Amino acid sequence: MKKEYINALFDKFEEACYDYKGIECWSARELQEILGYAQWRNFEKVIEKAKTSCINAGEKEANHFAEISKTIEMPKGAEKTIADFALTRYACYLIAQNADATKSEIAFAQTYFAVQTRKQEIIEKRLLDVARVTAREKLSQSEKKLSGIIFERGIDNKSFAFIRSKGDEALFGGRTTNDMKRILKVPDSRPLADFLPTLTIKAKDFATELTSHNVVDKDLQGDNLITKEHIDNNLAVRKMLQDRGVKPEQLPPAEDVKKVERRLESEEKKILKDLKKKENKEKK
Repeated sequence: MKKEYINALFDKFEEACYDYKGIECWSARELQEILGYAQWRNFEKVIEKAKTSCINAGEKEANHFAEISKTIEMPKGAEKTIADFALTRYACYLIAQNADATKSEIAFAQTYFAVQTRKQEIIEKRLLDVARVTAREKLSQSEKKLSGIIFERGIDNKSFAFIRSKGDEALFGGRTTNDMKRILKVPDSRPLADFLPTLTIKAKDFATELTSHNVVDKDLQGDNLITKEHIDNNLAVRKMLQDRGVKPEQLPPAEDVKKVERRLESEEKKILKDLKKKENKEKK
């Protein structure tokens, strides 16, 4: 997510905030537009999920989702009253957590409403952590999908491990998975991908998705053909990176993704606790 885009979204959320009975709130209708939902009925479904999360957390729904009305202009000077909600920061956070996570606006909103200070540098750092964890989870899903596809073609776990390692060798310019683990000082018992930067994780994911697609599309059978396909796809991804001045094997290691996950989970618990405490104070 580019800095300019982050700044633009930051401004939108800041400008949309208003005071409602002494509490900072956001209009659900305005939030709908900012989060990229074209239709109210689709966004309303997300609100309902957020309400359920609110109740499950032991909070009173009415304290965070205040039903209000909003007047909008219609053609020929007419006006129409529509339903709306005044949403607390906590409600907005729950909405973001229950919304379409593939939208970049949602990823930003999850962090924006989580960070009480609303400082852009804090938001940017947390977004990078979230993006890396998400990319790692996506790679795991892609590898699981590929393993399922090739297992159907009679290839066992040992062969799958070999295919994956040959893909790494192609992506990292002839360096094997173990070579890269030594270079990046990755513990023997841990996957290499847990210590790769986001760009490399996404590169591996793209090559893996290409292999899954082509194995099915070309109806490839047997170790040799599927291994060659995976090597070719990793070589193609490597060339694309090299054309942009990036050599995957030269990128520095990143923080253990498991530590990042634990930090984000810990922050989320603290965020929910702090949001509740802050809004309870505002109500007094």
